[in-house]
This record gives sequence, C-alpha cells and structure tokens, in this order.
Amino acid sequence: MSSETLLLFLAGFVFLIAGAELLVRGASRLAVVVGISPLVVGLTVVAYGTSAPELAVTIQSVYAQPPRPDIAVGNVIGSNISNILLVLGISALAAPLIVSRQLVRSSVPLMIGVSLLVWGMASDGQISRL
Repeated sequence: MSSETLLLFLAGFVFLIAGAELLVRGASRLAVVVGISPLVVGLTVVAYGTSAPELAVTIQSVYAQPPRPDIAVGNVIGSNISNILLVLGISALAAPLIVSRQLVRSSVPLMIGVSLLVWGMASDGQISRL
C-alpha cells in the first residue's frame, strides 16, 4: 500500500468520524428545538445519515455496466452484520444497554427469522427475484 493511499484512507476515516459527530449533534439539537423524542430522531435522521454510504454503493452497483446486484445484496447484508456486531457490541462493552422486554421479544425473533430466510434463499449460491 502506498503512502498516498494510506494518507487518503486516514483522512477519509477522520472526515467520516467528524461528519458522524456533526450529524448526531445536529440531530440532537433538532430534536430539542422541535420537541421530537430522541428515539424518533435516532430512527430517522441518524439512520438516514449512517445509511447514506451504503445507499451510494448500492445505487452505483445497480447502474454499473454490467449491473452488479450481488454487490447491492452483499452491501445490505454486510451493513446489517456490522451494525449488529460492531456498533451494538462495542456499545454494550462501553456501557450496559437498557432495552425493553417488548422490543427484545418482537425484534430479535423477527431479525433471526429474516436472517434464516435470507440464508435459506442463498443456500444454492444465488438469490433470485422469487
């Protein structure tokens, strides 16, 4: 890896962290000013901002010549794995997570079920439109 590539990678990482920090602070201020609960802001504004890079890659892969839908599907699955294992895992290591029982009872089985469904659909090495 060249020094220029390493420098660009590090600069991109710094800008990514700074942009994420600005997004979270701005969304929090917006919630306070407008009177929206922080949960709603977290589920909309912050979720959109953190998903924007994945959206850009997915759109680019679909419009590539030839189209690469495999990259789009892999991007979605990889993003979910990263969010669950890295973000949630590191957050849980930093401080205990307080989660309602209702959320765990409804969301966790749904997430496991959808994951098993995708795994089953991809078991032959392909995911078709059906």
